[in-house]
Amino acid sequence: GIDDKKLTILKIFQEHNEKVEGLINKDFAPGTVERYKTCYKHLESFIAWKYKRSDMDLNEITPMFVNNLEFYLKTERKCCNNTAIKYIKNFKKIVRIAIANGWMKMDPFRNVKFHLDEVDMAFLSQKELVKLMEKQFDIERVQQVKDVYLFCCFTGLAFIDVYNLKYSNIEDKDGKLWIRKKRQKTKNWCSVPMLEPAIQLMNKYKDHPYCIANGCVLPVLTNQKMNAYLKEIADACGIKKNLSTHTARHTFATTVTLSNQISIEVVSKMLGHSSINMTKKYARVVDDLIKLDMKKLDGKYNLTSLN
Repeated sequence: GIDDKKLTILKIFQEHNEKVEGLINKDFAPGTVERYKTCYKHLESFIAWKYKRSDMDLNEITPMFVNNLEFYLKTERKCCNNTAIKYIKNFKKIVRIAIANGWMKMDPFRNVKFHLDEVDMAFLSQKELVKLMEKQFDIERVQQVKDVYLFCCFTGLAFIDVYNLKYSNIEDKDGKLWIRKKRQKTKNWCSVPMLEPAIQLMNKYKDHPYCIANGCVLPVLTNQKMNAYLKEIADACGIKKNLSTHTARHTFATTVTLSNQISIEVVSKMLGHSSINMTKKYARVVDDLIKLDMKKLDGKYNLTSLN
């Protein structure tokens, strides 16, 4: 444990990270653990850059320290606003631990407000989805990435959840296959009836050596490798969008479900969202698409016979 007499911010952060690392794939996704490690490195570099020190006492962590950290991340580390805020929120968790243990008297975050910028949610349109489905690749690994991506487009699973998907997560209810699984990120249950393309993709890989060796449904590469291949795949299909594994989840929410009149309550449940408010952002995107489509009718009809 931590020696109370020599409490410093990096010591507490390091102990937190060691605990978190021991809980990989239990309570924390590997990506979350990686983010905490990166945040620790940024904090360490910031303290050396700003204060010419190797660590800081807890009573030196003030609102000004937090403001200076934000400035450092955005200027020296070239982080965009949302990335900087995410790192600061990771750091805030460490401060919360110190406060909860009575090691810090003042909360440096008490009057600090952060605002995330709205980001465009990239997703495939119906035309782009069909184009991707029809495109075949000769290189096996590229085809696999495309198939895993399409599986997520038709199930709404996030990367970590398709990566960990086992046959024990597939249930047969009255002749209909369902994916029933706890989301790694939120621990909320998601229940998704499997659409035909998802079933076909699952069956395609049931005898794949990787799936047999690892007891998983699909041969999923790392998130980083998937995203690298997805850029090539998008180019090959003439899709001018920055595809990543998460855009498949957006595609399921918008193009596959909400655009086909599936109710927002049902979509929210399938995505495993904690609250329907989280799903509303997708509904807003669909409304914008409808508005855009209806513009085509502007000036097409008018009642000339009205008195």
